[in-house]
Amino acid sequence: MTSTTTFSRRHALLALGSLPLAARAQIDRPVRFILPISAGSGVDTIVRASSAALSKALGHIVVVENQPGAGGVVGTQTLIKAPPDGMTLSVVSNNHVIYPSVLKSLPFDPLNDITPIAVIGAGPLVLVVNPKLPAKDLKSFIALLKSSPGRYNFASSGNGTILHLAAEIFKDLSGTFSTHIPYRGFGPMMQDIVAGQVDWGVGALSAVASQVKAGNLRALCVPSLARSPAAPDIPTSAEAGLPFYVVEGWFGVVGPKGMPAEEVKRIHAAFSTAFATAEVKEAMAKQGNIIKISTPEAAKEFFGNELKRYARVVKRAGVQPQ
Repeated sequence: MTSTTTFSRRHALLALGSLPLAARAQIDRPVRFILPISAGSGVDTIVRASSAALSKALGHIVVVENQPGAGGVVGTQTLIKAPPDGMTLSVVSNNHVIYPSVLKSLPFDPLNDITPIAVIGAGPLVLVVNPKLPAKDLKSFIALLKSSPGRYNFASSGNGTILHLAAEIFKDLSGTFSTHIPYRGFGPMMQDIVAGQVDWGVGALSAVASQVKAGNLRALCVPSLARSPAAPDIPTSAEAGLPFYVVEGWFGVVGPKGMPAEEVKRIHAAFSTAFATAEVKEAMAKQGNIIKISTPEAAKEFFGNELKRYARVVKRAGVQPQ
C-alpha cells in the first residue's frame, strides 16, 4: 500500500468518525480490482500506477488481486461471480474479447456477463528478442527465422492471448515459423526470454521497457503507426520493414453483470478524475499509454466490434481453438 493511500484512508476515517459503525464499515470496504493477468504485465502496471488516485476518487482503498490462468479466464470468472455493487471491478485488455475465438468452451459470455464502464486507452506493444540472438534489427531477425524454420521459439502469456496473437500475426506477415511456447502469465514468459530459454516474444512496452533499457532484451519494433514517445529509439514496424504489422493493446474497466446505472456513472466519473490527475498523466506518458476514456455505451459497442475483429484475426493466423 502506498503512503498516499494510507494518508487518504487515515483522513477519511477521521472525517467519518461520527458515523454509525455500520455506515463506517461500508464506506471503508476496499474496492477489489481482479486482474486476470500476472503481476508486471501491461495492465497490471497501469492499475498500480493509478491506484492511489483511484482510491481517492472512488472513496475506498483499492486492492489489486492478480488472478492469472487460462489466458485470463480464471480471473474473469471471479469477477463475474462477484456482487454487482461496484466493489469488485476489473481492468481487461484485448484478451477479454479474444476468448470465444480461441477456446472451444468458455464458462461465461464476455459481452453479456459483464457491465462495460469505459475503455480507458491503449498502449504500444513491442517485439523483443533475447540479445544473444545474432539479429540486430527486424530484417535480420526475419532472415534468421527463414534460414532455420522451426529452430527458434517464441513465448506468450497464454494460448490465444493478445501477446500470442500479436506474435502469430508477425509470423503470418513475415512468412516465418517459430514454435509457440505458452506460459501461465506475462512474468514467467518474459523471465524465460531474458534467460534465453525462449528466443523471442511480444510484450506491452510499459512492461518490458526496463528490461530493454538494461540490455536484457533487444527491442526490434513497435507494431504501431507511429513511434512511442516513451521509447523514441524503437522503430515502428513499417520503418523496420514490415509495414502492415500493426497491433496495439487496449484496456478498459468492467464490472459484473447487472450493475446499477448510478454505480456505473460513479465509477466512470472516478476513472475520469483519477486519469486526469498530474501524477497519473505522467505515469501513463512514461509507459507510452494514450488515455482516451470512452462512455459506457461506447465501451459496450467497442467490445462487440473487437470480438468480431479478433475472430477474423484468429482465423487468418490459423490459431486452433483449445
